[in-house]
Amino acid sequence: MTEHDLPRIFDPDEVAENPKDRVGAGKPPLHLIPPAAEILEAIVMGLGARKYGEYNWRTSKIRATVYIAAAKRHLAQWLDGQDDDPESGVSHLAHARACLGVLLDAIATGNMIDDRPTAGPAAELIQKHTKSVSLTSPPQLR
Repeated sequence: MTEHDLPRIFDPDEVAENPKDRVGAGKPPLHLIPPAAEILEAIVMGLGARKYGEYNWRTSKIRATVYIAAAKRHLAQWLDGQDDDPESGVSHLAHARACLGVLLDAIATGNMIDDRPTAGPAAELIQKHTKSVSLTSPPQLR
């Protein structure tokens, strides 16, 4: 399954009579991306553009593991209590988003070198060790 197979947020049959509404309802809901996240990621992307060149990942292929490692470092630093990257002064979370955004774009444009290791058991282990939760009943409060 890809992201294109997922159901849309809006049902085009439940949209108002305006034909533009009906057409728009079937498109990706970009308005749901939180503006704060988008703005901070854009700031990090601007810093990267000055340092490495705009859209550098489209002119030279990138290795997937380089961007995954960078994103994981930023997430680890944030999780361990350091909110902002000391070099940029911008949230580590925005840096992680930028890493993943570049990687997604490189995949979409055919500019990613897939240097991931041979597939392992991560997906199966996560599924095996995930407790089943019913989405139809409210969570129990203690």
